[in-house]
Amino acid sequence: MGISRISRSSSRHARRRTFWDLIVVAVLVAMYSIAVAQAPPERADEFTIQGSVLDSAGKPVRGASVKLEQKSGSGTVTTTDTEGAFIFSAIRLGTYFLSAEKSGLQSPVVTVAESNLKDHAQARLVLDTANVVHTASGKSASSSSETMAFADAPNFTVAGITDWTAVGGHGSDASLRTSEALARDTSTLSPARPGCNASSSALAGTTGASETELRAALAQAPGSFEANHRLGKLYFCSARYPEAIPLLRTAYQVDPVNHGNGYDLAVAYEETGDFSQARDLVQKLLAHEDSADLHRLMGALDEEMGDSLAAVREDEKAVRLDPDEQNYFAWGSELLLHRAVWPAAEVFKKGAAAHPKSARMLAALGAALFASALYDEAALHLCAASDLDPADPAPYVFLGKIDIAAPAPLACVKPKLMQFAREQPQDARANYYLAMAIWKRQKPSENPHGMQQVVSLLTKAVAINPKYDEAYLQLGIYYASVERNFEKAIGFYLKAIEIDPQLGEAHYRLGVSYEKTGESAKAKQEFQLHDEIEKLQAASVERQRREVKQFLVVLQGQPTVY
Repeated sequence: MGISRISRSSSRHARRRTFWDLIVVAVLVAMYSIAVAQAPPERADEFTIQGSVLDSAGKPVRGASVKLEQKSGSGTVTTTDTEGAFIFSAIRLGTYFLSAEKSGLQSPVVTVAESNLKDHAQARLVLDTANVVHTASGKSASSSSETMAFADAPNFTVAGITDWTAVGGHGSDASLRTSEALARDTSTLSPARPGCNASSSALAGTTGASETELRAALAQAPGSFEANHRLGKLYFCSARYPEAIPLLRTAYQVDPVNHGNGYDLAVAYEETGDFSQARDLVQKLLAHEDSADLHRLMGALDEEMGDSLAAVREDEKAVRLDPDEQNYFAWGSELLLHRAVWPAAEVFKKGAAAHPKSARMLAALGAALFASALYDEAALHLCAASDLDPADPAPYVFLGKIDIAAPAPLACVKPKLMQFAREQPQDARANYYLAMAIWKRQKPSENPHGMQQVVSLLTKAVAINPKYDEAYLQLGIYYASVERNFEKAIGFYLKAIEIDPQLGEAHYRLGVSYEKTGESAKAKQEFQLHDEIEKLQAASVERQRREVKQFLVVLQGQPTVY
């Protein structure tokens, strides 16, 4: 009996505890639900910035101080965890500056642009002993503050290549041909070779001695690495590649793992058209050192040898290893050349954010945006490029070309071309493109003075460059369409054809002018020549497109783009 009563009593107590436990759990659940319901939802315009801090050997750094600053100078600081990781939450859209320091070591300052925030980029900060300079806000920063240290992956993959028939394009055939020409021109916007001074007069400074002194040193020690390399470098920087190769090759045989000499020798092989030997040498050098500039050079050689898919992958490897300006530019240029215009624009945007003082990066971005039919945006980036280096004619020439091909006048172009003509008045292109920009923006009947300025600029262009066929063509068009002076127009058309017999439009307009002056036989002949030239040029364009095939691009979460 006693045992039975105790058991029943214990059972009642257990049921009572279970009941109250359930009540407590229910209350806690209800309180949590209310808290969640009352918690503010995550804002769509707030982001996180996260990443890691590494030492020069690539190992995580614990307890490093990471600073996030805005342009205004205000900022916040956090500390890395045991894995070297850090995170800043609830960041509003804008531009930020990110840096890290510990024990007297600092990282370069990384610019976190708005596009990086939206792409959820991972930042990698590397502590180094770089010199400290001062930013515009008065804060300390590394002297290499333009170095991009993001390890974010692109939102696209190059999956393969396709035939030229997939070339596509926006707008007229003239716009398409202009964008293709700009893609080719973009790849030529290259800096001087690494280790070479820009001017030939300073080449002796590259090696520290004159050619005579270097030749004398070589005569005294013909088997010396230093003597062969220094004279070979002088010839290399003077673009005397056939003379440089034997010297650099001897130096390579003495020291096959010297990166600088091996790289110069491979480039010299490339410049002389020996792509196979250059490629073999780069492969040997890569076996000793996984270097970004070697991957970039391998990409250039792969492109020369017809393996464009391998080329673009080598360029991407180069950026992953070292996101410097030249590597970004090579990657974007390769994509643009093969009509992967949206990926090219993405790469150039990231490159421009990492290297905001690079005029050619902005110019290349403008070319990619034009190919994407974003004409006004393209013009704005090209105008910005001209501001960075007003003495460089390339951005102005790009502006002039896209303004002619675009369906409507583009913003900021005319003032920049006026600046080009003002700063470089003896450049025939400056006068020509300004003339075309003025002409596009007015009706002759509304501003006859403006048209006189057009004629004056075109006349100046052909005076500076008597072989400027396009300027003669435009003078002919002016006298035929505005002045109705067909005799004078005929003279300009004939001059243009004399310079370039394959200028199809000049033949056509010459035929029209002959018709107006009653010379029907001559008109018929010019129309026939025009038709023949157009067929030949169409075949040439088709051949070029077959040679430069288009990349097949897969965007994240989307089907393949053809």
